Amino acid sequence: MKLKITLSLIVIALFFNNVYANSSDTLACNQALDKGDITTALTQASRALSANENDKDALICQGRAQAAKGDMTNALVSFKLANAQSIDVFDKTISTLLLGNAYKSLKHYDEAIASYQQTILNAKAANNLSFERLGHNAVGDVYFEENQLPQALSEYGLGSKLAANNNERAEGFEKIALTHHNLNQHDLALEYQIKAYLMNETSGTLDQYAHTSIELGRYYTIEKKYNSAENVLNKIIKFAKEQGGAYFEAQGSYVLAKVKVATGDVPAAKALIEYAKMIAKNTNDKPLDEEIDQETKNLF
Repeated sequence: MKLKITLSLIVIALFFNNVYANSSDTLACNQALDKGDITTALTQASRALSANENDKDALICQGRAQAAKGDMTNALVSFKLANAQSIDVFDKTISTLLLGNAYKSLKHYDEAIASYQQTILNAKAANNLSFERLGHNAVGDVYFEENQLPQALSEYGLGSKLAANNNERAEGFEKIALTHHNLNQHDLALEYQIKAYLMNETSGTLDQYAHTSIELGRYYTIEKKYNSAENVLNKIIKFAKEQGGAYFEAQGSYVLAKVKVATGDVPAAKALIEYAKMIAKNTNDKPLDEEIDQETKNLF
């Protein structure tokens, strides 16, 4: 999966950029994070905390910067301090969500679920359906990571019911589809992936549309609906090539190779894999090259 920024993260980032800017140093911290300048963000957070060690906004920005740096242990400390300083129920919604993310990254799953469940309660008290949805999806993600798939499916279902637009519906449907897929319930996986595809076709970003299309091609193939798989994959390969989306062009090509093998056209499958490998080489994308090898190693 090449989608590096999920819809949930976009929602959170927009929130911080628009709300958490009570001091010039905190504002500078958030702006630095937007640019990916972690060092400057940490410096600005430190300045804000030197002036007021209980500044929850600065603590949150510091924690986010630490998390972006991969220092989840200190990020957890910062988020705990921010939560302790949060009085407003919506502020606590944010801090408990971030706490849950830190716990999840550290694989402290019980603590992560407890934090996310508190986020849901806080969001309900704040009458904020958006963050209530994020909380349910986050709990679902923990269960999914722990391979507790029925529990994950339940949480994703609750989150999906709170979706406010097609982007959010598509995100929920894809999570549900992947969970059904991992439960070997491939007919249901296909059903929900089609729903996600239709949402992203009209409302998604180019990356979201491309990813949804390729996963739809996978599920069509599993269900032996080869004509439908080939149609959607050829469409996204052409689209990715026109839009300069080399990764998705390569990914679509190696998934289409699986369709060709299933329908008996081995030469075409080999040509598609060679083409995908060439894209990985030309773009110097080693993870993509490894992905192609992993996905096609037992194909012939």
